[in-house]
Amino acid sequence: MYTGKTLRECLKDAAAQGTAIGHFNISNLEALHGIYQAARKADVPVIIGVSEGEEAFVGLEEAVALVSTLRNRDQYPIFLNADHHGSFESVKRCIDAGFDAVIIDAAKLPFDENAALTLQCVEYARAVTAQTGRDILVEAELGYIGSGSNIKDKIPDGAGVKTDPEEAKKFVTETGVDLLAPSIGSIHGIIKSGKPHIDAELTKHISGMTGVPLVLHGGSGLRDEDFTNAIRAGVRIVHINSEIRLAYRDALKVALEAHPDEIAPAKLLQPAVDAIAEVVYQRLMLFTNKA
Repeated sequence: MYTGKTLRECLKDAAAQGTAIGHFNISNLEALHGIYQAARKADVPVIIGVSEGEEAFVGLEEAVALVSTLRNRDQYPIFLNADHHGSFESVKRCIDAGFDAVIIDAAKLPFDENAALTLQCVEYARAVTAQTGRDILVEAELGYIGSGSNIKDKIPDGAGVKTDPEEAKKFVTETGVDLLAPSIGSIHGIIKSGKPHIDAELTKHISGMTGVPLVLHGGSGLRDEDFTNAIRAGVRIVHINSEIRLAYRDALKVALEAHPDEIAPAKLLQPAVDAIAEVVYQRLMLFTNKA
């Protein structure tokens, strides 16, 4: 059994050090290996995410087993998060299965409905914690961050609508949520025409008003200075997905073209693992001021 620091404790360390924890999504074993290798090399905690679609592909219990096996075997701070789950039922399933953290994504709903659904998830997580001793973190979104870890031609409509600090304070007070993902300039996916910049002053204001760790979604494609400015302003978790998907696809394409007669998946997929590991390592070094 893992006896090291919890995710909450790792976040407190990040706040004290002025750093952030990297969050990377997986759809398969290759991504998990690449991310974990990079985290071990950088010697930092890491969060593995599965969205509802990724969770369906990987398997709910399988995802828990994979991450917990690594954590227990190596006594290493690797954690599992239910990324962008849209209902109480889906959040409950993940909590019951053994996830370390969950995201209830109700940002599309009116404020009161978002808050009510988030509170329901928080109360359930607290009840499970009281029963089992497992420290489960709940994150919610407030504002517009878009959706889909894909490549977009342009910045989508609505990207300019950012989270109001007063509203963020009210939301955290009403829900007791552990983590908040506000709209501060980033958009999910990679934008061909360029990413909007992070509003560091707004981020700092929201951080001060809410008093909870902030989460940056839509990190793929941002400039290095946007990451560092956001982290200085109070962001403690950074989500990256599209970048590692691109690295996986491109490396696999090269391997298939270079070895058309090879049929052993282990040989064809190793370059993809290595490519993911390199992207993740560079990001982790940036997020932890080691670059």
